[in-house]
Amino acid sequence: MATKVLVVDDSAISRKMMIRALPKEWEVEISQAANGQEALEAYRQGKAEVMFLDLTMPVMDGYQTLEVLQKEGLDCFVIVVSADVQPQAEERVKKLGAMAFIKKPVNTQKVVEILKEYGIL
Repeated sequence: MATKVLVVDDSAISRKMMIRALPKEWEVEISQAANGQEALEAYRQGKAEVMFLDLTMPVMDGYQTLEVLQKEGLDCFVIVVSADVQPQAEERVKKLGAMAFIKKPVNTQKVVEILKEYGIL
């Protein structure tokens, strides 16, 4: 059965790059969102077992999205994908419930390592 994957980034190009970085052997059903608000709507519609979440977006950023997911007790495996590689950013997202942090540009090997580490792939 396909894993429901949600790719959240305000940049369509970044979303495409993230989707291309997913392992080819991973059976997925992909949805996309351009900001945190759209991501939460998609999540509530059952479209996100695994979420690749950017931090810097208009309307609702990645931090705010994680806060809502945490506050509402929503169960989703979140991997933050960001160009903001400051140690405090990674620390903050993990406190908010993100399972992993990948810096942009994303590479398939890093995605595979994380998915295997958590038994998703």
